[in-house]
Amino acid sequence: MTEKLYRENPYLRELTAKVVKKQYKKGAFHIVLNRTIFYPHLSGGQPKDIGTMNDVKVIDVYEKDNDIVHVVEDDIIGDEVILNIDWNTRFTHMQQHTGQHILSTVFSKLYNGKTIGFHLGSEFVYIDIDLPELKDSDIKKIEDFANKVVFSNFEVKAYYIDKNDVSNLPLRKQPTVDSNIRIVEINDIDYTPCGGTHMRNTGEVGLIKIRKWEKYKGNIRVEFICGNRALEDFRWKNSQINEISNLLSVKDMDSLEGVKRIYDENKDLMKKVKDLKVKLVDYEIKDLISNSWDYNGINIVSTIFTDTSFKDVRYMATQIIENYNSIVSMGVVEDNKCQIVLGRSNDIELNIREIFNDVIGIINGQGGGNPKMAQGGGSRVEKLERCIETSLKLIESELYNNLKPNV
Repeated sequence: MTEKLYRENPYLRELTAKVVKKQYKKGAFHIVLNRTIFYPHLSGGQPKDIGTMNDVKVIDVYEKDNDIVHVVEDDIIGDEVILNIDWNTRFTHMQQHTGQHILSTVFSKLYNGKTIGFHLGSEFVYIDIDLPELKDSDIKKIEDFANKVVFSNFEVKAYYIDKNDVSNLPLRKQPTVDSNIRIVEINDIDYTPCGGTHMRNTGEVGLIKIRKWEKYKGNIRVEFICGNRALEDFRWKNSQINEISNLLSVKDMDSLEGVKRIYDENKDLMKKVKDLKVKLVDYEIKDLISNSWDYNGINIVSTIFTDTSFKDVRYMATQIIENYNSIVSMGVVEDNKCQIVLGRSNDIELNIREIFNDVIGIINGQGGGNPKMAQGGGSRVEKLERCIETSLKLIESELYNNLKPNV
């Protein structure tokens, strides 16, 4: 069984160990040592350590049959190796994990909230609490209490107990193993069975900050960060607040009100723009109808737009065929691509989808629709005019056959 020194002294950064077993599989070497400082990848909670073995990158660490297996891509020569862990990764994991213990015990003591899930990610940490809801005032109270525990610099210690002694401790949760039960204690405040790495004192955790919380599967998911991560989080937020306040020419504490004011002003302006846009589109529709080609009482509307969005063109096409006895064949050039929309009014006997299918290939495009209206886009912008002209010839031919116009 591998001696797990990360449990005894999580501050060890370098260690000499002996190779016990080595196996090559799936393109990598899986090495078991007599002892290690590498925390393994487990099913949940704290992530694995990263680092090197004889300067070769350790790409994975996992536990199997009480042994810790180190996975490296290159072979390790010799029976003795030097292990080095990435201290920044280990340190932030210890900060976050110890902070989780503190936060979980505060939820338990203040609100009788039980931690039923824990995940330590590369950026944020979250715990799931079996509470139906939390208010802003609750979060403030929890943060204040948790950071008082931090600033009190209580001792954090780990030790093993026998199964028969479990009932003698006020454990926050029950152990999942029957032997080698490891307890992490925070100065008589919290007792938790845990195999992870932790700080020696709560003061090393640094600031605990809850970033957000939300309902999750009937419980509350609380996202938080500790120590160096909290500092980084404050840095980017402070930088953005300063930039926003400078842009708005307001004090940093007035940034939110400044943004709200601009948001409301923009909302009002967007409404006015929308109203004006509707009026402009209505004007364009009337202009298109007045310049359309009359075919036995049917308005044939055809044009190519280069400064109008396809969304607006489609809206115009819909309005025209709904309010005028019309057929439309319109194209749009937008962002070096082209699109077409074909449509006809309800009372006109014409299968628009068939005509669309006959012409969409001209622009190397695709799309679809129904007998009344079809649309699609393609890449051959230079062929758009030909595509529209071809559609008009097909429309004219079909109308001639269906309507038998006067000559």
